[in-house]
Amino acid sequence: MGRLVLALCLAVAGLGAWPQPARADGPAPVVVEQRFTTSDGVQLQTTLTSTGPVTARPTVVEFSPYGDGSQTLEVTPDYNYLLVQIRGTGDSDGSFDALGPASQRDVVEVLRWACDQPFSDGRLALNGFSASAIVLYNSWHQQLPCVKAAIMKSGTHELYRDLLVPGGILNLVPGAGVIGMIGAPALLQGVDRLRRDPASSLDVVGGLFASGTGVLAHPTLDSWWAERGWRGDANDIPVLMVNGFYDVESRGAFQAYQALKDDGAHLVMEGGHDGVPVGSDGAVGEAHAWLDHYVRGVDNGIEATPRVSLLLAKGSRAAYLAGEHVRREAADWPVPGTTWTDLALGPGRALTLDPPAAPRTASYLTVPSLPTMTDVPNAAILEAGGASALTGALPLLAQTNLAGIDGVTGLTYTTDTLTADVDLAGPLALDLALATTTPGSGIWAVLSDVAPDGTSNPLTVGRLSTSFPGLVPGRSLSDDQGRVVQPYGDYTHRSLAPVGQFRRYQVELWPVGNRFRAGHRIRIQLVGTSAASLPSLPGLHTIRLGGTGGAVLRVPVLPGSDLGAALR
Repeated sequence: MGRLVLALCLAVAGLGAWPQPARADGPAPVVVEQRFTTSDGVQLQTTLTSTGPVTARPTVVEFSPYGDGSQTLEVTPDYNYLLVQIRGTGDSDGSFDALGPASQRDVVEVLRWACDQPFSDGRLALNGFSASAIVLYNSWHQQLPCVKAAIMKSGTHELYRDLLVPGGILNLVPGAGVIGMIGAPALLQGVDRLRRDPASSLDVVGGLFASGTGVLAHPTLDSWWAERGWRGDANDIPVLMVNGFYDVESRGAFQAYQALKDDGAHLVMEGGHDGVPVGSDGAVGEAHAWLDHYVRGVDNGIEATPRVSLLLAKGSRAAYLAGEHVRREAADWPVPGTTWTDLALGPGRALTLDPPAAPRTASYLTVPSLPTMTDVPNAAILEAGGASALTGALPLLAQTNLAGIDGVTGLTYTTDTLTADVDLAGPLALDLALATTTPGSGIWAVLSDVAPDGTSNPLTVGRLSTSFPGLVPGRSLSDDQGRVVQPYGDYTHRSLAPVGQFRRYQVELWPVGNRFRAGHRIRIQLVGTSAASLPSLPGLHTIRLGGTGGAVLRVPVLPGSDLGAALR
């Protein structure tokens, strides 16, 4: 586990910036270091970067916990760039509060100060990637002064659901990795802090420790988590959201788009922590055009482009990164005209349009599964950081063929061969009745694309603790038939599963974006919780198939595709 945490830290540390064009010849950048004092007396380190002499220009502001040099967007000479190191991180003083109320208050105070500085012409923009986007989403319930536009890549809409405790299951490795990545720059820049204010180092260490233990101390979605998630929109700021379907925080971009689309938001899915595919610039061009239009008033037409742009894979993440993908554009998310098709889990390990009439059951042991096979978001970030050398040499490690021994440590259900291409993009739901011998165990479901040669490539995953069977009334997404297609689980309190008794669970699978080509098949597998999460004790899960209340996978079929016809 320790090696996996280290690998994740290195992976994310190497992915702290977008792909950037080569800097054109011109004046050398001017860098100005300045400390800002907050209303409670904490000093934050800021770094202003300007091309040529520092003059009043539109200024892009980023709040980062990753220390000096962690800017994640290269801007043109028309802009200044202000990097602000979040309290309790890097060379800033104070206590890190896991992007909570104090950090959020700092965002407003820094923006108000920056707006009036000689380097600013009164027009500010926000940029964030991952943690620097999360603190902005968390701050959106406050009025953000002088901000004309924002670029947000990755980042969570709700830190609990989207990254650290998805489905009520602790996502252990990413949580430890993030704390490690924040702590390393704080340690490296600690010499300057010790010289300036030795006592502040205790605050920094204490804040990082408290944030790490805070995640463990709050297993349910309580008020601590509510302060570190979306709390409404007090602004009218157009936001460009950028992410990828395989990203470790992919859910956040979709939810944030839905929350901010009335302000003119656009959603571009073409890469994040999971890597940028060949044939794409990771939306850097869109980001520059977005800033030019909404901050400087340039008439470049970016506001008239499709509001949703999706780069779909064509079978696997490896092929997607190599350039095998297809773009679908739409006016909204989920894509208007999407139809959700029920695929029943049936006898003979069939995933079928026709649910079996006769009820029966199937069982499997819940033992920890290999993350590279079953944990798509975490595996993608590890591969993007260098683990692809291992999975490239041993491709079975990145496939689901051996994710679980069917009928023993997993259950595998697969459709017939598709006779035509089918595009699936959107949230999915696994609706099933399940009994367990181990209260608090995890339901773990992996969706895969099975190629004609039998290779089974994971696309997305669903996670749900058996302690959280309920939904929040009115918050789930339903289709025009009233079927829940994106469950919104109630994680505010635990309800331990009665041993051996069936009860209904609706498992949210994070959105998929894939073209299943003719000759391929769709597969769902139930396996044990990923070893990258907090594993539960082994147990026996039993599900119902067929009859009334048999297990069903609900998949999103884009307009122009006909899954029913492709399976007849």
